[in-house]
Amino acid sequence: MLVHPDFDPVAFSLGPLHVRWYGLMYLLGFLAGWALGRYRARQPGSGWTAEQMDDLVFYIALGVSLGGRIGYVLFYGFSSFLDNPLVLFRVWEGGMSFHGGFIGVLLAMVLFARKYQKEFWPTIDFVAPLIAPGILFGRLGNFINGELWGRVTDLPWGMIFRQTGDNLPRHPSQLYEATLEGLALFLIVWLFSAKPRPTMAVSGVFALSYGIFRFLVEFVRQPDAQLGYLAFGWVTMGQVLSLPLIMVGVALLTLAYGRTAGRTWACFAPSLRRLPRRLLVGV
Repeated sequence: MLVHPDFDPVAFSLGPLHVRWYGLMYLLGFLAGWALGRYRARQPGSGWTAEQMDDLVFYIALGVSLGGRIGYVLFYGFSSFLDNPLVLFRVWEGGMSFHGGFIGVLLAMVLFARKYQKEFWPTIDFVAPLIAPGILFGRLGNFINGELWGRVTDLPWGMIFRQTGDNLPRHPSQLYEATLEGLALFLIVWLFSAKPRPTMAVSGVFALSYGIFRFLVEFVRQPDAQLGYLAFGWVTMGQVLSLPLIMVGVALLTLAYGRTAGRTWACFAPSLRRLPRRLLVGV
C-alpha cells in the first residue's frame, strides 16, 4: 500500500505571485506540443511554417481553455449551470473536461484553417500528434493535486489519498491515464503519423485510441461525486462521452482507407477491363 505524497499545490512563488503545479503542467504541455509541431513543420514538404506553428499553439490553447471549461460545466455540472450560469466563470473552483477541450480545439482549428486557407482535415491530422503530451502533463497535474483518484482497491500499488478523507487505498488512476492517454497515445499517433497517411487517418487513430483508453480507465476511476454512476452501477459520464469518440475514430479510418481503396481501384480498373475475359474468369 502506498500513500500519496501530498504535494504542495504551489510549485514556487515570485513575490505575491504563486505558480501552481497544475498551471505549470498546462504550460509544459503547450510547450511540448509547440516543440513537436516546430519539428514536424521543419520536415521537407510539411506545408507548414514556423510562424504558422506559433499561431497554431495560440489557437490550441484558446480551444483547450474555453472548451475545457465550458465542457466541464455543461457535462459535469449542468444543473448548477441552470441554477446560476455565472458558475461558468468560477475558474478558481477548478474543473476542466478533455471532451470539452477536444470540441474547443476542433472549433479553433476551423478558424485557424480559414485564416491560413488550409484544409480542415489535413490541419487536424497535423495537430493530432501534438495533443497527447498535453494530456500527459495534465494528468500528472491531477496526481500532484491529489484529485480525480480511482476506486478502492486491494492491489499492492493501491494509494491512500488524504483528500478522500477515508484512508482507503485507491487506484492511482491519474497515473494510469497519464500512461495510456498521454504516453501510449503519443507513441501510437506520433509513430503512425511519421509516414504519409490518407487524410483523416491520423485523426481517426487519435480519436479511436483515446476513446478506448479513457473508456477502460473509467472502470477504475471514481466517478464524479455530483453525477455518480449513470447506469447499471458502472457507466460513468467519461464513458458516455468517450463512446462517440470511438465511433468517430472508426468512421474516420473507414472513410480514409475506403477512399484510398476506391482511388486504387479506379486506377487499376481500366487495365483490368482490358484483360482478356479468360484471364478474369480463369477459363
